[in-house]
Amino acid sequence: MIMYLGAVWIAFLVGLIVGWTWKPKWASFRRHKFLCSLYNSDDSTSPPLSDLENTSDEKPKPSASAASSTSKLNEEQSNVVTEEDFRHLWRLVEVKDGGPPWTKMMDRSTKTMDYQAWRRDPKTGPPQYRSRTIFEDATAEIVRDFFWDDVFRSNWDDMLAYSKTIEEFPTTGTMIVHWIRKFPFFCSDREYIIGRRIWEAGRSYYCLTKGLSCNSVPRRDKPRRVDLYYSSWCIRPVESRRGNGQLTACEVLLFHYEDMGIPWEIAKLGIRQGMWGAVKKIEPGLRAYQKERASGAPLSQPAFMAQINTKVDPDYLRALEGAKDLPTTEVAATSDKPSGNNMPKLLILGGAIVLACSLDCGFLPKALIFGVARRFANMGKKL
Repeated sequence: MIMYLGAVWIAFLVGLIVGWTWKPKWASFRRHKFLCSLYNSDDSTSPPLSDLENTSDEKPKPSASAASSTSKLNEEQSNVVTEEDFRHLWRLVEVKDGGPPWTKMMDRSTKTMDYQAWRRDPKTGPPQYRSRTIFEDATAEIVRDFFWDDVFRSNWDDMLAYSKTIEEFPTTGTMIVHWIRKFPFFCSDREYIIGRRIWEAGRSYYCLTKGLSCNSVPRRDKPRRVDLYYSSWCIRPVESRRGNGQLTACEVLLFHYEDMGIPWEIAKLGIRQGMWGAVKKIEPGLRAYQKERASGAPLSQPAFMAQINTKVDPDYLRALEGAKDLPTTEVAATSDKPSGNNMPKLLILGGAIVLACSLDCGFLPKALIFGVARRFANMGKKL
């Protein structure tokens, strides 16, 4: 048995070497630039943008660098995350986007956190993921700032190698940021140009982030640019699991997809096995952030920008809710079960993993890479 296991792992390592040393020419072909805005169409059933107002939780003066940067840009340039982006996220949250049904992947919990995840496969484009996380004893405002705070993120997100604000617009709270995320030794790092903005509806926060093109940051061979990127949240207070009727917990609905440039079935395998391990690392970061804020530590500039929100008028939401032509999207209540127990060929998958990492990708990288590794480890235990 030991000799057999040794042969299996040798085959896997050989696959890694083959995948690392051989790469087809098409894998290096540069993908076309993605448009600055994912959604440009207008929705005739929704009120005009004039029904939205910009507000901030706090009213400190913007930094001198922010004011100087903004003065050089016109209103059109600052509108890289649009009203249509907000409407699209609202439809996702309300499961009225008309997309394919969501298939449940997992349902896990700890003493102070609940987590559920779904996936769906559109006719075109990469797999899309939906998750629902509830943090006990956390306010929506702190969680909003936590996910926006790139300065503090380096304390808990060990894959963030570099972050910089390219432009910021204190009038709307819009930011354009540059990220580089670390990958293992056999993969090149990934680069993101991200536009982001927050809408506020009561105490619900619609946090939009999406990939942009950016002439001021030229493309390079390394790190590899991820063009098609969408990752957005709805953050809002909910009742605690203690059942006391108090809104002392915070719900985060996340919608995410990226153009990985690798076989999607490999991505699904890795995400399924590694997602929970990656999610569990977020909560310790949030608790540390709560303690830092409670200590009176000054706000970082990204956290300050997170508090400049576009306020949604209640009439605007009622108009969206009253639209009769919005199709309902099904969300499954039970998990899908993988069919069969066929063991993949390790020699082929070993090369496929490295080949996949050599392409332009970036979708939940930690969950993918470590999830696939965990899958192989579990296979070995069953032999």
